[in-house]
Amino acid sequence: MEPTPKHQREPPALTEAAAEFLSLIGPEELERCLFAETLEMVAAGDQPRDRAGGQWWVAARWAPYERAGELVRSCLLVQAGSCSRQDGVPCSSALKAYVTPQLETLEQEEQERLELRAHPTERRTHMVSHQHGMTVTTTLQEGEAELQCRSFSYSRAELRGLLSEGASLLLLRVLACQRAVPPGLIFPAIDTEGHLCTSSYRALGIQRQAVGSAEAEVFVIERAVHTGAGVSTVWHSSFLPSGRLARRVQVGCPMLVLLQDESVLGETGGVEPQPLFPKQPLDWEEDIQLWSWFLDRKEELQASHAAYIQQHPELRALLADFLQALLLQQPHDPVSFAAQFFTPFAHQQPPGTPFTSAGAASPLPSPLPHHSPANGE
Repeated sequence: MEPTPKHQREPPALTEAAAEFLSLIGPEELERCLFAETLEMVAAGDQPRDRAGGQWWVAARWAPYERAGELVRSCLLVQAGSCSRQDGVPCSSALKAYVTPQLETLEQEEQERLELRAHPTERRTHMVSHQHGMTVTTTLQEGEAELQCRSFSYSRAELRGLLSEGASLLLLRVLACQRAVPPGLIFPAIDTEGHLCTSSYRALGIQRQAVGSAEAEVFVIERAVHTGAGVSTVWHSSFLPSGRLARRVQVGCPMLVLLQDESVLGETGGVEPQPLFPKQPLDWEEDIQLWSWFLDRKEELQASHAAYIQQHPELRALLADFLQALLLQQPHDPVSFAAQFFTPFAHQQPPGTPFTSAGAASPLPSPLPHHSPANGE
């Protein structure tokens, strides 16, 4: 692995508009973004009715994030992927990201694969946050050539407001549901090479576009990633009022993503109605008030139990006799033994037996005649 490069240039800054927008994203906005969708991939010149060349999908949901030596955290799991053919060559991509409700990335794994017959190529980008910042590792495998691996480290100051690919998918859904994009929305990002760059968002307005054989009104958002080398990659994403994607085009790419399922046109919220008070993860040991209640209740029960034992000194003798008999005889069925042992102490024996195994032969001598045996005979 190559040594970690030292970055001397000034890191991309988070704009005030972007920072303010992130602070205003609440649980209600995120809940509307938690759904799965699948779209078709077709050649850019084809009509929607033509046969698709593949599929593109994305899903978001709540999920636990666990890392060795740390507490389990509840976060948003964003997964996406595609599978298609370009010029007859199979290609695929996959994304898995754990994102906090503040759209901070805890960990992300991205993979792209091109199945060239004599020269298959696979690129992976893995990023993981830690107390000092974030480490980004990129690997490139081209055919049988030696694996190329590079690692980059960034401080927390450089990553303030960083928006990864997984977090960007969530942000686009939030913007789509609001049907508005604030001006000056620019975030730091990381490109496929592992370098810091910027991503910008702006509204292209409301348009009419085809969805299957129907037509729908969509809100179009432009997302652009600008690298330090001056190269920009631009996407135009069209969203329905529900926040679902209707079309996604990468400028200059021969493939585009289209929604063919007309049944989603009637949706207004994008997700099933959520309860007014959704269940929230509860870490009661970290909550001062709940921990105080627990200690108070614990002391209350201990005092109650101690008082009861003090009021009934016969309990110690009764339990001592039972344990002594149990250890001396060591029966195969302790439950049956206990039922038979305590039967003589019952003033009124109810019909039947409270233990299914109490019908077995008693390990003790039969009780006195005026007591009913445990097996009811």
